Amino acid sequence: MMVWINGGLVEERQARVSPLDHGVTVGDGVFETLRAYAGVPFAWTRHMARLARSAHALGLPGPDADALRAATDDVLGVNGLADARVRVTLTGGPAPLGSERGDVSPTRMVLASPFAPWPPTARVALAPWTRNEHGALVGLKTTSYAENVRALADAHARGADEALLANTRGELCEGTGSNVFVVRDGVLLTPPLDAGCLAGITRALVLDLAARLGIEARETPLAADAVGAADEAFLTSSTREVHAIADIDGRAIPAPGPVTTRLAAAYTDLVATTPDP
Repeated sequence: MMVWINGGLVEERQARVSPLDHGVTVGDGVFETLRAYAGVPFAWTRHMARLARSAHALGLPGPDADALRAATDDVLGVNGLADARVRVTLTGGPAPLGSERGDVSPTRMVLASPFAPWPPTARVALAPWTRNEHGALVGLKTTSYAENVRALADAHARGADEALLANTRGELCEGTGSNVFVVRDGVLLTPPLDAGCLAGITRALVLDLAARLGIEARETPLAADAVGAADEAFLTSSTREVHAIADIDGRAIPAPGPVTTRLAAAYTDLVATTPDP
């Protein structure tokens, strides 16, 4: 596989990042994960806007969206990838050991791999740890993912493929790489951003689709066990799209429900007709 690093394509096995890179030593970086359909990255403008917001909030230079788009097209093309998972990463670049940044340009990387489909429905587990909704990195898509790695490994050990986290107030927050929605009495509900969750691109698109379809939707605080008490529930992310939840902590819930099915179909139509919504 070929990858793009700091302006050029290189074979993955020959790619090099400094061991002093701040992204390696302290997790000082931001990233976006996108889906490519038929070789075209979906919702590119939205993803680059969020990457710029994350970089600004972390104090990193803003990304050159045009250069990154050209790099993404090159990576997809040279690897012959049509249906793919794309990762765009910016880090603080080489720096002294410790938290202080060096006086260098950020490291920029674009990678892609063939897309591996998810199972038809998701199994989730409520993590034993909480998300700090008051933390410095709340709402930013940073490379400091160790908490998510730990929570996801715990979920896997319990037979689930995603972990859900509550915040310090005991409210449902998000998954390790997804947002969560529940449906009660036909009403679509999802945690508000001040619960500490990431402003997911797919989350926003689903809320837009719900409005178009006449589905009542609310961003509202939810109890940590809201998924288990829901009529139906689903996860959203760029790779999962609209992914029905069928099980939480070993307890089955109906999946996919009627609201989930309508939104999943509408999202599929959006992808097919509007590559950059």
